[in-house]
Amino acid sequence: MQKYSVNQQLIETLLAWVKSGEIAIPEIQRPFVWDSSKVRDFLDSLYQGYPVGYVIAWKNPNVRLKDGTLSEGKKILIDGQQRITALTAALLGEYVVNKTYQRTKIKIAFNPLTEKFEVQNPAILKDRTWVPSVSDVLAGETGILKLVRNYLEANPDASEDTVERAFTNLVNIPKKQIGIIELAHDLDIETVTEIFIRINSKGVVLSQADFAMSKIAANTEYGGNVLRKAIDYFCHLAIAPEFYQQIVDNDKEFAASEFFQIMKWLKSENDDIYDPEYTDLIRVAFTSQFSRGRLSDLVSLLSGRNFETRSFEESIAAESFERLRDGVFRFINETDFKRFLMIVKSAGFIDSKLLRSRNALNFAYIIYLKLRSRGENTVTIERSVRRWLVYSILTGRYSGSPESVFDFDIKQIDQKPFDQYLKEKEEGELSEAFWNAALPQSFDSSVFSSPYFHVFLAAQVKSGDKGFLSQHVSVADLVALRGDIHHLFPKDYLKKNGLEKGRYNQIANYVYMQSEINIKVGSMAPRDYFNEIREQISRGTPLITGIGTEDELLTNLRQNAIPLEILEMQVGDYPDFLDLRRRLMAQKIRDYYFEL
Repeated sequence: MQKYSVNQQLIETLLAWVKSGEIAIPEIQRPFVWDSSKVRDFLDSLYQGYPVGYVIAWKNPNVRLKDGTLSEGKKILIDGQQRITALTAALLGEYVVNKTYQRTKIKIAFNPLTEKFEVQNPAILKDRTWVPSVSDVLAGETGILKLVRNYLEANPDASEDTVERAFTNLVNIPKKQIGIIELAHDLDIETVTEIFIRINSKGVVLSQADFAMSKIAANTEYGGNVLRKAIDYFCHLAIAPEFYQQIVDNDKEFAASEFFQIMKWLKSENDDIYDPEYTDLIRVAFTSQFSRGRLSDLVSLLSGRNFETRSFEESIAAESFERLRDGVFRFINETDFKRFLMIVKSAGFIDSKLLRSRNALNFAYIIYLKLRSRGENTVTIERSVRRWLVYSILTGRYSGSPESVFDFDIKQIDQKPFDQYLKEKEEGELSEAFWNAALPQSFDSSVFSSPYFHVFLAAQVKSGDKGFLSQHVSVADLVALRGDIHHLFPKDYLKKNGLEKGRYNQIANYVYMQSEINIKVGSMAPRDYFNEIREQISRGTPLITGIGTEDELLTNLRQNAIPLEILEMQVGDYPDFLDLRRRLMAQKIRDYYFEL
């Protein structure tokens, strides 16, 4: 079965399709990612007759209307949007949105004498040999003869033949052909993705979220174009609150929308624990509303697909857009978003660097929204979200094939009480063997960005533990203030004794410690610097640490999951130390988990 057709079309025909809506290009509310020099090079390639690649379009499935007739689906542009945008900006003089979300024009100048293109600049505007903007020439309001005559009047020494040939080639750019690969309307999303991967010269995987967002943006009947803009704007505001005023100034229509009123709270929000990308937002909104985890299903539903009859119905498309809209509203709602972040922080994850698994965070938010919609009490919701977040991080639940696991989990949660499902997962995956063997073994690593180490730090934060050898400065302070991680067995001490990097840089040798304390410890063996600390405590002259009693010292060691044996350890004891501390760290996480 032929899955696509390949045709050559004139650029002017392609632009006409864009204007008429036959090709649905997602509204350019995101920044145009090409810089002006790339647009210049693109035009030069067209002028020289060089190939510029293919545009890939996927025809929307035909939707059955209420009167029984079929609506012809538009072509959704799934690859080539930057090239089409470059053409409309440079050839037609249309506005694009730049990286600061401001509407601007890209002006490409042309020199008929050298047949070179350049981005317009002040020097070019003063040089009569340059045509300041090719869009003025390609507007079609002035014929070739008049263009040549006007140019020669300004440049009397120029060759008429050279100028005429250059202008003729320039105005013929819209007559150049560009390849269009049109994918069949009845292909499923997985097949479309596979086709894209195979034909894309760079092997870039087109994500399911990209398809979904293009599908959303292409729909104007059910407000998809506004919905996608809301998704993009929220994600941008979450990172850059100062962008708020630019929306007010440059997109007054959206600024008056209900979506904007709901997200206005972001203008004064600087918390970066959860700065979602559009993929995260759409995944959470979709899964929490539809109880499905595969974004390919979202594309099908937005197209009106009836999974039972395998036909496409307008009523399903309308309902799906409405449900997705509700999901986005709930995601961006200030109360829900901030309550969810409060729960995450209450589990000890007070900084974004402690949360590297975005999918674990996404599904935790899905659980929060799901339980809220069921009317569960606040205590149950908080406990459930905290437990599932930490459970999924410890087990790496969403590190492999997140879509399929999302789909499985949400369907299980729909079929049984959440507490029951969580208990089943804990009994199966957080067994005695996990806590006593698998988790300690996970600390046999030198990577301090390890999720297991981050959970350990979260456990310390939640317990209010003090930094190593600190009397008053907590681990939470050190994490929040970007404190330093140092070595319990000093790095220089281990290096001097012949240990390689992979051995002295071990998670079990890491601890949050004030830099000034680390400097005082220097490169001494643990036995030596602890002897000095204990002597200073007995004399009442603390120099290395502010800890004033032996009991305070032992408490600090226990808080940092450090074996008391370290007080007498030297380099030969290092392997035993690592084994002991790994077990203590795992035990601390276990205690923390069951107290969540």
